[in-house]
Amino acid sequence: METFVQLLEPVSGNLYLSAFVALIPILYYLVALAGFKVRGWLTGMTTMLIAMVIACVAFEMPAGFAGMAALQGIIYGILPIGWIIWMSVFLYKMTVKTGHFDIIRDSVISLTDDRRIQALLIAFSFGAFLEGAAGFGAPVAITAALLVGLGFKPLYAAGICLLANTAPVAFGAVGVPVTVMDGLGVYANGTPIPATDIAAMIGRQLPLVSIFIPFYLVATMAGFKRVFEVLPAVVVAGGSFAVSQFFSSNFMGPELPDILSALVSLVCTVALLKVWKPKTTWKFEGEPEQSVTPKSYTTGQIISAWSPFLILTISISVWTLAPVKALFKPFVIQYAVPLIHNNIVSSISQQPIAAMFKLDFIGATGTAILVAAILSKFVIGISWSDMFTVAIDTFKEIKLALLSICFVVGFAYVMNASGMTNTLGSALAATGNAFAFCSAALGWIAVFITGSDTSGNLLFGKLQQVAASRIGVDPLLAMAANASGGVTGKMISPQSIAVAAASVGLLGRESELLRFTVKHSIFLLIFVSAIVALQSTPILSWMIPAHP
Repeated sequence: METFVQLLEPVSGNLYLSAFVALIPILYYLVALAGFKVRGWLTGMTTMLIAMVIACVAFEMPAGFAGMAALQGIIYGILPIGWIIWMSVFLYKMTVKTGHFDIIRDSVISLTDDRRIQALLIAFSFGAFLEGAAGFGAPVAITAALLVGLGFKPLYAAGICLLANTAPVAFGAVGVPVTVMDGLGVYANGTPIPATDIAAMIGRQLPLVSIFIPFYLVATMAGFKRVFEVLPAVVVAGGSFAVSQFFSSNFMGPELPDILSALVSLVCTVALLKVWKPKTTWKFEGEPEQSVTPKSYTTGQIISAWSPFLILTISISVWTLAPVKALFKPFVIQYAVPLIHNNIVSSISQQPIAAMFKLDFIGATGTAILVAAILSKFVIGISWSDMFTVAIDTFKEIKLALLSICFVVGFAYVMNASGMTNTLGSALAATGNAFAFCSAALGWIAVFITGSDTSGNLLFGKLQQVAASRIGVDPLLAMAANASGGVTGKMISPQSIAVAAASVGLLGRESELLRFTVKHSIFLLIFVSAIVALQSTPILSWMIPAHP
């Protein structure tokens, strides 16, 4: 069987020239989507094809290998990612069909009809809870759809939810992005770096971001001056989240920071609204100054309306329990990807890379959402025929967006399998004394390409440790920076853009969404990079937890 050894410096034996060539598909994607406004699915398809050509021509990857890597990514784009999006939007559409979303909307408006605070409650706090319980696209899909139902403009709803999703990503899906790095790196004395230490270090970086995100979110929506009108809500939502994130990550491990922090933030913000209201109500331009008084509903009606999302939370939480995962394990279908399984040798580790088709339909988060939808049927009173119709109509609405997701995941898999991502990472790692500042950018690049902080940490976690050790930077700091920097790349990842666009009906307008998020992504990356750089110096080195 043919073996492909990834080349780190294939172009003239020069790392930086090779990195520039590897950067071409990414630059093309940004220019085509944001500059020339090419449709999302077409941009994704052509980006994947360009990546395949560069992989074969410049990085000397066999064409068959490139094709199989792309196919593996496309299948992953269908399950679990596409399945999550379809089911998330389907559940939301069910509540709209039965009229229960009107009650949800009025229950939120009864707390506040100020768009700034609604965004804090749903995009920031509730979105963080969903990120902690599920991850993988579900939080943005669900919260963006909820905001649109409340009357937010689709572009703002999607953009705001992508921006708000920055704070919880590193501990998403019950801490998976951190737990996958357990033992991946070693300290100077050869002791493996445990996930608990990495979680503690991230918990001394991201709370500084988390406390800032609500302020930044409101400023993005309404302008800097308007933030101070709702400053108590901003401080309570962000401050309670950040404090909880610090304590839970440092004293409880990587599994619960998002879930606990989100619950604390929600409870504290709702409690604040019981005793405080902003003096002025802010809405988007063109909306009426005075709201129509929401209808009054009984407690039972409100609970019934919210029940699909309560059931969703319980369902996803149960699905992620270790004993339940063990029950699903016998139903997982895995088989080696032809040609490429263990036949690609990494340019970093010099070890063969496993490539498996993994079909975990029963254990998928999308299936947990489907179960929640079926259970919700008996609470909200929708017929089986109407449920089926809503499901089909939802698929018709998002089918091209799902196609776009498949192509961009295929592009990511080609980048990884060909070694292009390793070349980009190594070029940044070779920046010498500037590495402490640049280490967060490695995570940013990885998450932009893969759409996942989990994948980004697997991709560059070890590279971060090796590079940091060579130049005298604490490897724990660098590995944590990979996760913390990665959260700022999630909002511009092609996968995330496609998911958000699909959830709010922005098919064909992905370029507008990317233009909305890219400047925020770069600004927040610089913010995280500055924190990491200062933590590598005596100024903030005291923030690094004690370790061997």
